Amino acid sequence: MFVEERVEKIIKLLNENQKVVVKELSKKFNVTEDCIRKDLKALEKQGIIKRTYGGGVLSRKSAPHNDILIRKNINLEEKLKIAEKAFELIQPSETIFLDISSTNMLIAEKIAKGNKKLLVITNMIDIFRTFSKCDHVEVIGTGGVFDKELNGFVGSTAIENISRHKVNRAFIGSCGVNMFDKSITTFDVEDGNTKKAIICSGKKVYLVMESKKFYYDGTYKFADIYDIDAIIVDEKPDEKICRELEKINVDLI
Repeated sequence: MFVEERVEKIIKLLNENQKVVVKELSKKFNVTEDCIRKDLKALEKQGIIKRTYGGGVLSRKSAPHNDILIRKNINLEEKLKIAEKAFELIQPSETIFLDISSTNMLIAEKIAKGNKKLLVITNMIDIFRTFSKCDHVEVIGTGGVFDKELNGFVGSTAIENISRHKVNRAFIGSCGVNMFDKSITTFDVEDGNTKKAIICSGKKVYLVMESKKFYYDGTYKFADIYDIDAIIVDEKPDEKICRELEKINVDLI
């Protein structure tokens, strides 16, 4: 087997399993462990993997860090699909939480155009504005420290107010989900801590995100994948991720 062919197979294994082990690769390809280490070193130089003791893990991209209002119009088609799925889940007379998220802004717009009578709790200014002329939607704000970049409220006051509520469904935005270590991430620490409180408030907790975010990471972990009930996506991710979610009883919608 040529080196290039072996390296291609190693990359395929990385995409399937997120990690590789030197000893296992050595046996699989019938080459020395030093030979495999050279392959992994070359892949690390290309930025494809990060070498670890005894092997390597797939390098993950850092999620784009844009202002919330800019993000609303990025991947709009995908987010509209997610918003439609979320809206269909919501039942009349429920209490729901919509946190700071460009996708949640689109869910709010669908609710405003519909006729489901709901109580919506939110910490995002734009979601407040969406419901300003809706007779069928009652809105409660969390208050808290106003974050201009997020255009919403975060911090201890928001968290204290959120903790007083129990909602039927909480919809949470995220910068990325890592199925290797089961982490859910965002960029801002206070935003992450506020999301934690929202998760605790929900009888049913949903992540709303594009499928590609399974391959991205933020910089602050605010929850484990086990903390949520379901992930609402625009399209199914690869089979490996689907199987992992099934194992831990997290629904993919």
